[in-house]
Parts: sequence; structure tokens; C-alpha cells
Amino acid sequence: MNCTPATGLLDIHASALAGMGSVPRHFAKWATLAADEVHPEADLSEERFRECLVSENEELAALWSRHLTSWDFAEEPQWALGIPARTDERRAAVYDRLRFGTDLRKALDAAVPVARIPGPTVITREFTPWYTPERAAARAFYWKSYEGKLRAKGWSDAAIASLDEASRAVIERLADPEQPAARQAKGLVVGYVQSGKTANFTGVTAKAIDAGYRLVIVLGGTLNLLRAQTQRRLDMELIGQENILRGADITDLDSLVGVDYVGDDADWPEFVRHGARPSTLGAFDIERLTTRGNDYKSLAQGIRALEFEKREPTRPLHDPANLHHAAARILVVKKNKSVLTNLVKDLKQIRGLLGELPALIIDDESDQASVNTLDPKKWQQGSTDRTAINGLLSQLLKLLPRAQYVGYTATPFANVFVDPGDAEDIFPSDFLISLPRPSGYMGAQDFHDLDSAIPRHERTYANSQERTHIRDIDESTGDRLQEAMDAFVLSGALKLYRSDNGVADSPFRHHTMLAHQSVRKDDHADLALLINSMWHQAGYSSAAGHERLAALWASDFAPVSGARASDLPLPASYEELRPYVNAARQRIGSGGQPVIVVNGDSDRYFDQLDLDFDRTSHVWKILVGGTKLSRGFTVEGLTITYYRRTTQQADTLMQMGRWFGFRPGYRDLVRLYIGREEPFGRNKYADLYEAYEAICRDEESFREQLAQYAVVVDGQPQITPMQVPPLVAQHLPWIRPSARNKMFNAELVEIRSPGRPIEPASYPLNNATLKRNTERWRPLLGSLNATPQAFSNPPDNSSSLTRTFEALTGTVSHCDLVSVLSQLEWEHPGHFNPHLTYLSQLGGTLAKVDEWLLISPRLAASTRVEASVLGSRPLSLVRRSRQAGKTSFGRIASVEHRTAAQRLIDQASSSPEGPTGQGAQIGPRTGVVLLYTVVEGDSHSDVQAAVRNGATDPSKVVMAFTLIPPASAVSADRRLVRFRAKNSRYADEATVPAMPS
Repeated sequence: MNCTPATGLLDIHASALAGMGSVPRHFAKWATLAADEVHPEADLSEERFRECLVSENEELAALWSRHLTSWDFAEEPQWALGIPARTDERRAAVYDRLRFGTDLRKALDAAVPVARIPGPTVITREFTPWYTPERAAARAFYWKSYEGKLRAKGWSDAAIASLDEASRAVIERLADPEQPAARQAKGLVVGYVQSGKTANFTGVTAKAIDAGYRLVIVLGGTLNLLRAQTQRRLDMELIGQENILRGADITDLDSLVGVDYVGDDADWPEFVRHGARPSTLGAFDIERLTTRGNDYKSLAQGIRALEFEKREPTRPLHDPANLHHAAARILVVKKNKSVLTNLVKDLKQIRGLLGELPALIIDDESDQASVNTLDPKKWQQGSTDRTAINGLLSQLLKLLPRAQYVGYTATPFANVFVDPGDAEDIFPSDFLISLPRPSGYMGAQDFHDLDSAIPRHERTYANSQERTHIRDIDESTGDRLQEAMDAFVLSGALKLYRSDNGVADSPFRHHTMLAHQSVRKDDHADLALLINSMWHQAGYSSAAGHERLAALWASDFAPVSGARASDLPLPASYEELRPYVNAARQRIGSGGQPVIVVNGDSDRYFDQLDLDFDRTSHVWKILVGGTKLSRGFTVEGLTITYYRRTTQQADTLMQMGRWFGFRPGYRDLVRLYIGREEPFGRNKYADLYEAYEAICRDEESFREQLAQYAVVVDGQPQITPMQVPPLVAQHLPWIRPSARNKMFNAELVEIRSPGRPIEPASYPLNNATLKRNTERWRPLLGSLNATPQAFSNPPDNSSSLTRTFEALTGTVSHCDLVSVLSQLEWEHPGHFNPHLTYLSQLGGTLAKVDEWLLISPRLAASTRVEASVLGSRPLSLVRRSRQAGKTSFGRIASVEHRTAAQRLIDQASSSPEGPTGQGAQIGPRTGVVLLYTVVEGDSHSDVQAAVRNGATDPSKVVMAFTLIPPASAVSADRRLVRFRAKNSRYADEATVPAMPS
């Protein structure tokens, strides 16, 4: 054997891996076969392979990264049945099949770590599998092209594999485009605000046309600016140069007249290139029926543009003999009445073909304009009135019996609550897919200290998201607008500094600040005038201006970046940064106008703005606006946000979170100046930061529930899309079907939570009801011991310290606890019933729970207020607030208390023999109750005022609790949620006639 050069080894490995296909096989045999042809004397030993990996042979590592990642992500492959994807066990199974030794395994793990990222959560009805790995691999021209484009953009193998998995989850639930019978599927894909949903639907489009869908209609926003963004993205990353040119000679200027991008788009060289017209490469062409500048008006080439040539004229278009030779048509259209009316009108003229045409409708921001918002009470008897866009969507679906509908949104509640009984509407009756949070994304948990166990006084830039990124605006701080503008200049200077010191500058092409204070256009004009005036008076080139910036640098940006971005270049002093401050000031103030107002309603308005992030080399501006900046419009380079607008709509508030997104190379520079005491209604004030946190918690809770119930039990889904509305109605009790004469047929009757917290939040508002509930707890309060017990939480990711607290404890029987719980009253009747149904069966019917450890935590001595409750031992009173606009509280149990309780449950589960050793412990058939005496209020004085003569009024406190059942409290079938049909005669129907009241 000779010492094979790395290039020769790369060729052998590439050939061997290609020969294996999608299944890992005995690598030495395949490598020997590959080497026999070109390198018969090659050194194929594992030692040589390992040497190349250790010496950082990037090409070889990249090759193995692609294949190992593909096998890591493979969904239930025959060669690894029962072994979860993206785990050490799956990787070990791959190595076993490759027959690799220990040392080589370690080297590969170091070079290509297992990507431990979650997959998509899929809620689905049963479907007939058709999109097999073999079929996907057989026709993958456009998917492979798109995959190559993503890799060229710097996407990791794990990110591409994750997109592959998520897009496949959509495609396989659509109807088979080749099947003889027409069938429509409707689904919803839920991402995060500005998290890359476009990448997912581009992947879905690529796979759909590869599989045989021949008409794709993308609904791309309500403005041409948004539509054009989507059109360009699809053109650049999927459709490609050859399909855009359509045979035109790139060197012949006359033939390029009317061709998009060539000569006026600097990124044209970056557009996908297929090598030739795809139809000459054994694939098929894509014909664009819309362009970057032109929305759909009418078929440019007449009706012939939608005529498909059949190789076998006697067979339908969906027959494979015809389907895979026909060109695909793609339209990107606005959600605009006249545009969609023209499309419907033209389609009606070719009705004969439409029954044979596999079509896909992708609805971006599907909760905007697409949902029917007309009041059902005003509908004419026996009919369904629809809003314009919803009605036209309904017509499209009628005209295209083989059309599949897939909505995309980050705020799904409007779509989930479309009437599921309206077969002509867009309720996602076939599937709901929640996408995982992508790597590198800045979302809610990057701006909020959600569930942080670190006391507020111990939080630093290094351990607190809030301290790092949030700058409060309240009465004590003033409006901080000048500071926000200074932060914008400083952060821009830091981007330029980093660009000059070896950091890739593509993420710094645009640098923006967003000021969002009101929905009113007059207010936008006033704010823009104010900012413009302040900019010209800021003195950014004067000694006073530099002194002000130097102070902000020293107090804010230098310590934050030092703690959060130690791997990025950081100036040693403000003086080192100063030249870049001048450069940033010049960019922002170019044209004498640092501010752009973005609040128009028309395409003409946005054309005049010239705010095109794709075609403008550098946008370094302060944007002032409202709603038009909150829907689908990606504010590139957004670094500083000044936000003071209030709204009562949860989904509207979430969509305005433009500060969410990807911030490569400048995460540490992101700042959110946000109102903490904004006027709201009459004599009310809103804390916008807390409002966002509450919304984020609701949404995350919904996602967590979907993930929990998505687990298939005995081959059957625990929950289908039809059952999602009543599930969400647990969070939002006022939700009902749109038609007043209907009700949801699915009723949530049981939620099982073995080893997981149960924390109801909808406690009564009425004082008399509160008093009755408090009196029902009296028998259990007597079980609390006089001597407090110590609990501790060891160091973890949240803190390097051991944290301790004291609590009064006692043990109560399961029967006594359920007796109390079953008598409690709630603000929304039935709120606790699904949990109570579960708990009531833990006396031996479903599982056996013997007793519960009752824990009444004591607060720190410095803030402790104690009082007797109906003659009990003195209990610590805690302050909690109900969420704005809701009857429910936020989190009841503190993080430290809940962590300690969960540790008890987890330790008991792992030690079935019973308690051993020191400290608080429980047995495997014991649950934990955290019990709080809650005073509703805004300050510590409210808690003190609740105590009189060492006791508290039982009508003025809420006995709130968090339960954690033992992990063993589950049935053998592992089912966690149970529904029943209110009307069993219509078990498969989503809604049924309402019962007479």
C-alpha cells in the first residue's frame, strides 16, 4: 500500500459513498471496489482516513459531513428502525453498518458532531404514503439545485438536512400528483417571525414540481414590494438563469429586452445556473407567468400559456407519461382583488384542463387578508358571505380540484380558528406543521430572561438577555430617543470596524433603525420630523457629540460586546472606533436625509421610496412607520428598535416584533428601546416588554403542547388538525366556531401529565368565589409542619451557585387532594376539567399515586410577609399579576421552586426502590404540590396591606398551585391527550349543529 494522496482518497470515498446510495453499508468493500478502477494501490486503512480527518482535510470532512448528516436525519429508515434521528444511538448504528473502529469513530465525531436540533412538530390526519425516499431521489432536479444554492450561501449540512426534513413533511401529506382520483389537501406551516419561512416554501416548491405539480401559485403579500421580494428570491434560488432567459443570448443585448435582472441587478451572477435549459438535461423547464416588476394581469401569451402539451394525447395530464415532460408554471401574485379576479377569470376559460392539473397554492402570511373576517351573524340565511380575498381563494380551490393549499405564518391562531366545518375555506384540515427554531435565530428567548433562576440583582450582561438587549423607556428615563439614535451610529461604526478587521461584511450591507410609536400617519410625520431635527443637532462630528458617544460606548457597547462577542474584533478604546463613527454618520446621513417614513398603502408610494434592500447597495437609514413595517416586510440589517406602540391584538403585537430574526456578526449590537409605561385606554398604562413576554409564553406553550401530543401511539395520531381548535381554546376560552349555529365537535376531555407540571392560571375574580375556594383548602393546610424544610438546587446552566430556599411541608393522601381539587371553582367553568379527569384516575384506575408532598415556599426574609389563612400556620404571601387583557395569571410557581419540585419527581423516577441518602426526597408513587397564597397587586405594599392582625382575608387571596404527578402516573398506552365527539353520529365532522340552549 502506498500513502495515497488526499485528493485520491477523496475521489475513492466520493465514489464509494455515491455507490451506497441512501443506506450506509460496509465501507471497506465499497471503497475497495471504487479504488480498483483508478487507485488499485491506494491505502484504504482506517489509520490513513483518520490522519486526513485529524489534519483537517476540509474537502474530505465536508464529504462525510453531508453523508453522516443525511443518515443522522433519515426518518425511520429500514436500516435503523426504532432508533431516533439525530442521536448518538443513530450515529452508532451508522458506524456499525459502515463497520468503523473506535478511533475512526472518535475522529469523525470530532469532525462532524451529531446535530442535536429538533425536527418539525407534525399534527396530521392519516394519509396514504406516496413520497417515498426512492421516488424523491428519482426526481430531484430542482431540489438538488436549490440544495446546492443553499450550500453556496453558507448553509451547514445540518441546516440543509433540517430543511429537507421539514419540506418533506409537507410534500408527503399533499395528494400524489400522479393519482387518478382528484383530492385536495390543506395544511398550515407555522414558523417564527422572520425566521426563514420563505426558505421552507421554496424547498416545498422545488420538491413539489420535481414530484409532478405543474402549476404553483404563490400568494406573496399585499404590496408589490413584498411580492417582488418573493419573486426575486424564487427566481434567484430556484428558477434560475436559464429559465429566466428562456433561450435568449446573454451576449445579445437585443434579445435581452424585457428580461429581468440582466444588467440591472448586481446579484445576477449569483442566480442559480443549471448548466443548460433543464428540458435539455432530462428535466423540465419552468415558465414564469409573473416577473419581478409585473404582477399577474392576464396571461401574457394568452390562454396558451396554460396549455400543456401531452406526449400521450389520449391520457390525462396527471398521467406520468405526460406529467414529467410538461413544463411547470409559477406565478407570484399579490393578495389583491383585481389580480386574483383576473387569474380566476383566465382559469375559467380553460376549465377542461384544470381537472387534470396538479396545482399547489402557497399562501405566505396566510393569516393576513386570506381569512374570512365577516361577522357570521350578518350572513344571509343559508349562505356564507366571504371577504374579497377569501372568496377568490375559495374560487381558486373550486376551479382546481387537484390544488393543494399550504399556508405559512408565524401567528397561527387566526388560521387555526377558521371554521373547520366550512369545506370551501382554508382551515388546515390535513396537517399543521410547527417548524423548529432555526440555528442562529434571535427570538423571544434572546430578548427575555424566560424562566431564569438568577435573581435580578445578580444578572449581568453575560447571563441576562434583558440586560444585554433591552433598554427601558419610562417616566424615570425620559424618551431616550437621542440615546437610541446614538446607539444606531455606534453600532454602525462597530460593523464597519469589524468589516475592516477580518469579519465578513455581507451581513453589514444594510444597517437600519426602526422607530415604531403609533399607527397614525400624522404621528409618523411628526416623529420623522423630530428625528431629522435631532439628527442635524446631534453634533456627531463635534467634540460634544463624540463625548456623548464615548460615554455610551463605555457604559453600554464596550461591556456588552466584551461579554457577548469576545470572539469578534473589539476596539480597545473609543478613540480607535472614532474614524468609523464618522464613516457611519456619513452613510446614514447620505442625501441629507437620515429618515425614511414607511406608511403608504399603494405600490406607487413604495416605488417612490426606493426602499429595495435587494437592489440598493447600502440602506443605512432610520425607518419610521407602522403596520406596513410589520407584515412580511423584512427590514434588513435591523439593529436598533425604538418601540412604543400599543395594541390589543396578540398576533398584531407579535408581527410587529421586527427585532426578531438573524443577526450574524452583530447579535451583541442589537438593542430594543421599549416602552414600559405607555398610555393605554383611559387611565391605563401598558408595559410593552411584559406584553411581549406574555404572548411569547402563550405561543411557546402552544408549540410545546403540539410537540407533546404529536407523538404517535400505536400507529395512530393522538391529535388531528380538527382537534387543535378546542385544544387552543384552553388558552383562549372565548374562541368559538365562526358560525353561531355551530360548535366544535371535538371536545378535550383529558390531559395526562406524568412527571410534568400542571399549572392552571384562570382563577376566579369574584371575592365570594375566592373565599369559597380558600375554605376548601383548609383541611390540607392543617397538614403543614411547623418546622420549615430546606430545599436546594445545585449549580446548573442558569447559575454557578447552589441556590436554597425554605418551605413548610406536609403529606396528604391522593384521595384528600382530589377531593379539594374537584370542588374548586374557576373563572372559566371547565377550565381544569381535562386535568381533573386525569388526576381522578390516579387512585388505581389508570395508575396508582399514594400521596402528595405539599410544599408552601417561604420567601427570603428581607421580603417575606406572612399571615395565617383560616387559622393555619403563618404562610408566606406572594404577589402575582394577571396578564394584560386576560383573567389568567402569568407564571404561578417561581423557577427555583419548580426546579426543586421537578428534581424530586425526576429523582424518584430514577430510584424506584424509594428514597435514599440525604435531603428532601419522595417515593416513586408520590406527587408534589407547590401551594402559594397569592395576593393580586402591583407592589410590595399591596401584599402588606392584605395582612391584618397576623391573618389575611380569605376573600382577598388566591390559593394557587402547581402540581407535578409522579412520572409513573401514566397508562401502558402512553396516550397523553383524549378527545371525544360531542355528537358521535358525526364523529369525523369538525363542527356540528349547536345544541339548543
